Amino acid sequence: MPAVIIAVLFLVGTCVWTYPSMAAWFSQLDQSEVLKNATTTEDPNAPQNAEQLRLADEYNKKLQAGGARINAGQRLPQPGQSAGKDPSGTLGYNDILTSPSSDVMSRIQIPKINVDLPIYHGTSDETLLRGIGHLEGTALPVGGVGMNTVVTGHRGLAEAEMFTNLDKIGKGDYFTFNTFGRVVTYRVIETKIVDPDQTETLDPVAGKDLATLVTCTPLGINTQRILVIGERVIPTPPDALKDATEPPDIPGFPWWIVIMAGGAVAGAGYVWFAGRPVKPKPRPARKPAH
Repeated sequence: MPAVIIAVLFLVGTCVWTYPSMAAWFSQLDQSEVLKNATTTEDPNAPQNAEQLRLADEYNKKLQAGGARINAGQRLPQPGQSAGKDPSGTLGYNDILTSPSSDVMSRIQIPKINVDLPIYHGTSDETLLRGIGHLEGTALPVGGVGMNTVVTGHRGLAEAEMFTNLDKIGKGDYFTFNTFGRVVTYRVIETKIVDPDQTETLDPVAGKDLATLVTCTPLGINTQRILVIGERVIPTPPDALKDATEPPDIPGFPWWIVIMAGGAVAGAGYVWFAGRPVKPKPRPARKPAH
């Protein structure tokens, strides 16, 4: 019986140890299925996509020069800075870059950290549990000089990786958006850690086409923000263009299954070995008495 208890505890420990990898694998599998079913990565010249991209370009051009002013510690624009309608007042933010079959706004790929995730409108808690959120009040992810697209993601979730490894990104790395078939790639030019109230760091820069990735730090404490700032690469690198228009190839092989299977085999082997009958040692023959 003690051997069985030890084996069960060993198996439970193995399951606990592999849970984050297992949960992240299934989460990425779901995200990849979402991207496969979305129409946001199709031909940009298709009539529906072309119209959505036209609206997005128009929206970006009409953004106020100061960009998004974000209240300290929050993820929403201050009143008057894109609080639900575009600057012209004619079209809602949530009505741009949408399709009847999917609510995915865009797709982000970060090869350095193996990220391939959908982007949704807004940055509510519900949205950030589903994928990456676009910060309302900043430029939509279609590119444009004088724009700064800001997207944000969770870090350190037990059930998904999201932007957990964003701190591993450095200068010269690349990330790509595919928005309704328009592919734009950015080269990282700066990374920084800021306080939540340093919102001026999200402002656009005249003459530059920028995008900023945002997540919380330190891991589990979340008192500051990691900013990864990229500048657009023109023309789009062929490899990035190719990868952005193909179905996701992650998650890869579920190695956590091998670990769990190994744990189960080891536990069963221990029970078998511990339960074997022990052969009694032969007693030495007694010498005859003289």
